[in-house]
Amino acid sequence: MSAPTRKLAAILAAEVVGYSRLMGEDQARTLDALRQLRKELFEPVVDEYRGNVVKRMGDGWIVEFASVSDAVDCAIRFQLGLADHEFIRLRAGIHIGEVVFEDEDVFGEGVNVAARLEELAEPGEVLISDTVHNSLDEKSAQQFGGGDSQDLKNIARPVQVWRWPVVSDTDAVATTGSEDAPVPLPDKPSIAVLPFNNMSGDPEQEYFADGMAEDIITGLSRFGSLLVIARNSTFSFKGQSIGVKQVAETLGVRYVLEGSIRKGGERIRVTAQLIDADSGNHIWADRFDREVADIFAVQDEVTGAIIAAIAPEIDQFEIERSRRKLPAELDAWDLYQKGLAAYHRSVSMDFISSIDTFDQATQLDPEFALAWAMAALARTQYVLNGQSKDRGMLIREAREKVQMALRLSPRDPLCVLADGTVHSYYGEHQIGIAKLQDAIKLNPNLALAYLLLGQARDAAGQYEETIAATDEFVRLSPRDVEICKVLTMRAYSLLHLHRFAEAAETAYRAMHAPNPTVWAFVSYGICLFYLGRKEDAKLALDEVYSKFPDFSQAHVLEALHHHDPEHVRREIDALRELGVPD
Repeated sequence: MSAPTRKLAAILAAEVVGYSRLMGEDQARTLDALRQLRKELFEPVVDEYRGNVVKRMGDGWIVEFASVSDAVDCAIRFQLGLADHEFIRLRAGIHIGEVVFEDEDVFGEGVNVAARLEELAEPGEVLISDTVHNSLDEKSAQQFGGGDSQDLKNIARPVQVWRWPVVSDTDAVATTGSEDAPVPLPDKPSIAVLPFNNMSGDPEQEYFADGMAEDIITGLSRFGSLLVIARNSTFSFKGQSIGVKQVAETLGVRYVLEGSIRKGGERIRVTAQLIDADSGNHIWADRFDREVADIFAVQDEVTGAIIAAIAPEIDQFEIERSRRKLPAELDAWDLYQKGLAAYHRSVSMDFISSIDTFDQATQLDPEFALAWAMAALARTQYVLNGQSKDRGMLIREAREKVQMALRLSPRDPLCVLADGTVHSYYGEHQIGIAKLQDAIKLNPNLALAYLLLGQARDAAGQYEETIAATDEFVRLSPRDVEICKVLTMRAYSLLHLHRFAEAAETAYRAMHAPNPTVWAFVSYGICLFYLGRKEDAKLALDEVYSKFPDFSQAHVLEALHHHDPEHVRREIDALRELGVPD
């Protein structure tokens, strides 16, 4: 065993694009072509530029150079030499860094960054780091374009990435071959969950890593708003060094989730990253450190946390994507996203906008079950907001919309949720609660289900159970856009249980949550009244009037028509004492 040798070097990582696919299509032809290219192109060019091949894989090479310019010129010569090849394409990445040679292998930052750059490269491209770019003379550096900062997998700091060749949009269209054309994206967001990397060096942890990815695939598939690629397709990439963009193009997805596990002693660390494949940017990333007392319990807990975190992140990203489109470009999915954005703002005019937008989506696509379900939910929440002029008509329309949703997709959790909520608004609390619980069984990671279950239990006077539902919502989605609604509902339940100080504290948190509603201020005012702080309560209601000038007792009665009359009376008594008009 030789002693490790350290040195600073320019490292070129190169890989044949689609090697597994080529081998599957025609193994003999692929091997013959690669043997010929090694003999006639790769090896002579590496020798010409004084390179040293330090690692050979079936589909790629790691080459060390003493000179940065030699590494860059060598990579470009590779690509030019392959430009007219019938089917072999190469991608390459170059970085300067410290490397360690040991036992006929090479490690270190130079290798890691070069390999990550190669994964990002398109077929025929050479990607270099900012360190390499700064080391080139002016003429060589001008061959590269870009310089955008990129987060590279398992690399601590972002890296500025430069690309050769500099391709215009017109050139890109002209040079895209039909054989390698990406799979078209579906209308709704699509995601591939790659096998998690086992970084522990412990083969036993391979089962844990695979199980984690499989459970996430199963959990995400319960969201009707997502198209989730099946396990057999994503696991075909296991063990391969392949870029996120190529995975996305091969599978036809907009988002990719990747992660890793590392076990040390009695602790395990799981990391996960959600990536927008179009830009290569991270949308979400997190790390989970746990004790390994019960490995299966850890797997369930972390899997649930990842699923609950990334589903709303995708929703928000889709909303932002739809906002950037011109009105003439909007399809039913875009209208659905615009409806969600208005729905979450929870203001009277926004509820009206969301109802109209969801209705437009159903008109454009009458088979869009989720749009029908949200058209029903938007009507119920508008009624709960207490500012609707025709409560009866809205609830009747909500029932019609939800029946259409159920006819189209009777087992979708969102459709079942909408059905349970409508039953609750008709005063059929036990039926509504049972249906909401059914929806949670269909998708235990859907945070919205616990908000709506809490509303139904609150209307039924089940206040301890309402608090439990709000706790579960916060556990699943602590940064959710609906967090103000959840905290306000919790405050009202605590108020009804005569836990006034705790209720006031919770209402105060709701008031200072993102996107606060008038009902957070109303609940705070009522709590302060029952704590004997009438002047402070009136100040809280001043904030209500600033947002809702016509606020009256009638609005409260309309919003809470299906709640316990005794508790509604106590709220009305407090508001009357505080000077709120009839």
